[in-house]
Amino acid sequence: MEPTAFTTDRLLLRPVEPGDAEAVYLACQDPEIQRWTVVPSPYTRADADLFTRELAPSGWRDDTMYSFAVLLREDRTLVGALGLGGRALPGTYEVGFWTAAGHRGAGYTTEAVLGAARWAFTALSADRLEWRAEIGNTPSRAVALRAGFRMEGDQRSALVNKGVRLDTWTGALLPADLGLPGTVPHRSATGVSGAL
Repeated sequence: MEPTAFTTDRLLLRPVEPGDAEAVYLACQDPEIQRWTVVPSPYTRADADLFTRELAPSGWRDDTMYSFAVLLREDRTLVGALGLGGRALPGTYEVGFWTAAGHRGAGYTTEAVLGAARWAFTALSADRLEWRAEIGNTPSRAVALRAGFRMEGDQRSALVNKGVRLDTWTGALLPADLGLPGTVPHRSATGVSGAL
């Protein structure tokens, strides 16, 4: 897919680019980001360069991961990062994100996740957006809940982070949850929803 940018009320989400390396490096010095996400720990400037110059652009090129810098619209300050990656089931994507320490609690990440979900449901023709986090990552779970994800339970040994298999919370968001049509009809346990 051609790299794409979009805006929300307060944010600009655009593809991660090499010029983001310093801001990404500084944000990822936060122990909470290193603790709860799969970024390397310790996080070096070389890690930031690899992500911004190689990994993020190749994900767009190969349609394997769409990595966005989450910026304030008013001054282009980096407040976080968000990625959407494809899962094995067609039309299913997984969202992951982190928020820079000084920008937590303002609702930016929830706004970014909702914007990315709308983009995935329209531009990618996604029919399901999944979220997962290590059990105990309550800030990530709070973002998912505020964005409308329905919690679907716990998964044992569902995430590998820094060489350790971890249990996760999981949730999902469907197009119908945002008032959008799906590409394939959904028959829920209680009847048909999200019909075309």
